[in-house]
Amino acid sequence: MRRLLTRPLPFVLVVLVSVVVLFSPASATPLGLPPGADTLTHLVLFAALAWTGRRAGLPVGGLAVGLVAYAVASEVLQAVLPFGRSADPLDAVADVVGAALGLIATQRAARAPG
Repeated sequence: MRRLLTRPLPFVLVVLVSVVVLFSPASATPLGLPPGADTLTHLVLFAALAWTGRRAGLPVGGLAVGLVAYAVASEVLQAVLPFGRSADPLDAVADVVGAALGLIATQRAARAPG
């Protein structure tokens, strides 16, 4: 298990991807996405942050608190920064659910035999 928890590079890369995804101007968002695609993107992104954060060795409690804070802060910033984005509480919920799913998946993977 220790070996799985010592990989910081994937976490750093997912953090960078999240900054691009969450804070790109609205004009950079692809048009014609199906309904719910944005919310699903949030869920998957935060699950990836949780998974790679645990693999990087971040403690569960600190990572969970940090991801919830990031979820809320990203929505607030989307509302106030001049990028043409808007806050959506449903996205924050998807972020938190994604983070929880990522943490649960990491915990289950650590317990799996083999």
